[in-house]
Amino acid sequence: MIVVGLALALAVSILWVVGMGKKDCAEKTSPGVRGETPYEVAASLGLGWNLGNQLDAFRDGVAEETAWGNASVTQEFFCRLASAGFTSVRIPVTWMGHFGGAPDYIIDSDYMSRVAEVVNYAEKAGLNVLVNVHHDGSWLDIKKAAVDEKVNERIKVQLKAIWTQIAERFKEKGNFLVFEAMNEIHDGGWGWGDNRKDGGRQYAVMNEWNQTFVDAVRATGGNNTDRYLGIPPYVTNIDIAMEDFVLPEDVADNRLMVAVHFYDPVEFALNATCSEWGHAADPAKKAHWGDENNVRAQFGKMKSAFVDKGIPVYLGEMGCVHYDDARAESFRLYYLEYVCKAAKDYGMAPFYWDNGGTGSGTEMSGLFNRGTGELLNNAQEVIDVMKRAIFTEDESYTLQWVYDHCTPSGKED
Repeated sequence: MIVVGLALALAVSILWVVGMGKKDCAEKTSPGVRGETPYEVAASLGLGWNLGNQLDAFRDGVAEETAWGNASVTQEFFCRLASAGFTSVRIPVTWMGHFGGAPDYIIDSDYMSRVAEVVNYAEKAGLNVLVNVHHDGSWLDIKKAAVDEKVNERIKVQLKAIWTQIAERFKEKGNFLVFEAMNEIHDGGWGWGDNRKDGGRQYAVMNEWNQTFVDAVRATGGNNTDRYLGIPPYVTNIDIAMEDFVLPEDVADNRLMVAVHFYDPVEFALNATCSEWGHAADPAKKAHWGDENNVRAQFGKMKSAFVDKGIPVYLGEMGCVHYDDARAESFRLYYLEYVCKAAKDYGMAPFYWDNGGTGSGTEMSGLFNRGTGELLNNAQEVIDVMKRAIFTEDESYTLQWVYDHCTPSGKED
């Protein structure tokens, strides 16, 4: 096993045992998203978690909460999530199949109410919340919009209508709530499609859509006048964010955050085609790219381009799949601790992607059973290393320390 712990941090780590009985938590109040600097904003977000494959799930073109195998979430679940040590939750929402036609695109009231109910669960548990437009690529067709201005204008009208309704519903919510414009918008090539050969046209459209989102939210007034908003670059890709991404103009002062995702290298973090990671890994069992140097380089780009200029950044999705082999799983723990610690050091808040997957291998990144709140596999170890990375303030606990204490022998120095 690889040693990834620090004795002092372990001693102060939050202890949590999942209860199986029915129990409501006492209502808590989140301090909210706040700060004068990007580091302070990231600290206020703390350690985030994704309610993945839930409200973003869909079947036959219609969003459906249980379509991808997760049970409906409850207040009790969110209380347990907060008790585990997470301080923020990203709630991906697919709206497809729950709104009417042009020109108003009226969202179904029952569906909006369910989204609001889930947001209320998180609010009562004292969590910060991010709500977005997620798997809605059926109408957010950037490939067509880039080559047909009429299509682009129609999409912007629809995007404005959808976000105006969401913003109106939540306009009186406090600053614990963040709106995120969209998820991973791309043309089907995951950043390697026509966007690479159209002279920046898709990037320009993405910038227009982000501006449409900001304008729509701000126009609703209330607490939306200065609510924090998450702005994704094309396909939420760090490298593409360095190319033609433009932060929208905003009437609010420094209330926009850049949202990117990080799953490098995908062979280890997502696809499980490689079982080890980092400098201590067997070269035959790891990807040929994406090691610790890559983490620092990628996060360094975001720091230079945004954090150092006073613009907050968060990793809306990051994580690593579960492995059924003990050695491989120990590399997973090292990866998650290193990435989370690096994110903190570079001024970004990480949100772990939990899709509820109970097994091991490709796309299996679940930590919680959504119906019972029960921990899956070795989720407590996973949670502990991420909490240690984000919340430890001991000066001796550095990114270099994490690196140095990754040893295949499993013995601390």
